[in-house]
Amino acid sequence: MIAFKEKYKDNLILVKSFEFAKKIVIYTEELESKRKFVVANQLLKSGTSIGANIKEAQNAESKADFIHKFKIAMKEADETEFWLFLCNELENYPNPEELLNDLFEILKVTNKIISTSKSK
Repeated sequence: MIAFKEKYKDNLILVKSFEFAKKIVIYTEELESKRKFVVANQLLKSGTSIGANIKEAQNAESKADFIHKFKIAMKEADETEFWLFLCNELENYPNPEELLNDLFEILKVTNKIISTSKSK
């Protein structure tokens, strides 16, 4: 079976968002083990949705559709940032620093893709 990372190795944002989603799943499983179900659920949904929307954009029907799907990914990333900042501020929550750094990188690349796509 071919691995996601292998299949999309030439697509930086797909690989980054997929790797981020994997880390989000692991982090939210840790939250659930600490009985932090509400935050874990919200974070799992928004954090994995980023990559799903970026993947969906790969088959966009038009440039406008492509940009729209990336904008949805940006909204999900913004929501994810909120939840990670919240986790960072709460006692007895695992440190989300690595996830925040990864997310900032994804936001930077995604912003660049949107602005480049708009200018073409």
